Amino acid sequence: MKLALPGGIQGFLTEYWQKKPCLIKGGIENFVDPLDANDLAGLAMEAEIESRIVVRNGEHWDVQHGPFEHFPTSEKDWTLLVQAVDHWFEQSSELMNLFSFMPRWRIDDLMVSFSVPGGGVGPHLDQYDVFIIQGEGKRRWRVGDKQPLKTQTPHPSLLQVEPFSAALIDVEMEAGDILYIPPGFPHEGYAIEAALNYSVGFRAPSGRDLLSHFADLAIDEERYNHRYGDPDLRVREHTGEITLPELNRLKSNLTQIFDDEATLHRFFGLYLSEAKHELDLAPSEPEYDVDEVQQLLEEGAVLRRLAGARALYLATVADTLFVDGEAYPMPQAAAQTLADSDAPDPALLAAQTEALVVLTLLINKGYFFFEEA
Repeated sequence: MKLALPGGIQGFLTEYWQKKPCLIKGGIENFVDPLDANDLAGLAMEAEIESRIVVRNGEHWDVQHGPFEHFPTSEKDWTLLVQAVDHWFEQSSELMNLFSFMPRWRIDDLMVSFSVPGGGVGPHLDQYDVFIIQGEGKRRWRVGDKQPLKTQTPHPSLLQVEPFSAALIDVEMEAGDILYIPPGFPHEGYAIEAALNYSVGFRAPSGRDLLSHFADLAIDEERYNHRYGDPDLRVREHTGEITLPELNRLKSNLTQIFDDEATLHRFFGLYLSEAKHELDLAPSEPEYDVDEVQQLLEEGAVLRRLAGARALYLATVADTLFVDGEAYPMPQAAAQTLADSDAPDPALLAAQTEALVVLTLLINKGYFFFEEA
């Protein structure tokens, strides 16, 4: 499959990315669904996979969470949605590879939905970028301009916005059509006929998320235990006042934390490499030893990364590879090929003893594997 973006990749990024929504008719030529409704239903029956069914009955909405043993029998007004399908269904990886021009840490997961006629989740907006790819069937989409809209929760598990009238995009999408929606643009879609949709979402951590996870790291590693001090304290008239010098001392306790760039950068590597959804890890049995891994690499065996697993590196954190929230010592060149490439350079990896030791560990944990010949 090939992705056709208006103006090419850089043209699209310059004109549309995080700026305005875009409809790409025939964005994927001769599109073929990587799965069908039965495959999706099978995934929704698994306890470790996040799924939900959204049903609309007039003005009433209902949301059920998986795993499911049974599915609605009605022929209208319901949708099955399954998160992180790319983690569990290998055939969907080709869709994710279409967006390999994006920074890997920014790509989140592939959500797939199956809707019968009338099925949808109502008008809503997302706080992240999303590409919606139309599979089999037809679906109508409306996208409005950014505007103040009241939120509403017709069900505790369903956040919507009030209906919007004017639409920037109002279209019936067919197989291979793509809709790009930046954060904050209200949109709604419903199936005209039984339809599959593929939503590629992008990670956009909030300051609150970063602060919360950084605090967890500081607690786990018992960092930043320095306390407030005031050795120049003087008697004063207004003892109920917090003075400006005192505020500045308190502030310095925080700025010392955020001036610790080495720890911050390491934290970003740990946090951004961690998988949001459970991975389909299959540890090697029996385990490889280093010599076996080296021999396979020297013979040109193709090394692959587990679907959904993130491998990242930072130029500011030397000789470190971050995988699924853990840091591993790794020569920078080896870290780069493991993180940048879907098929890392076997000759480069085979020639570095330190890289081989860590790579063997990662293979045995299930984060990397050798492609069967």
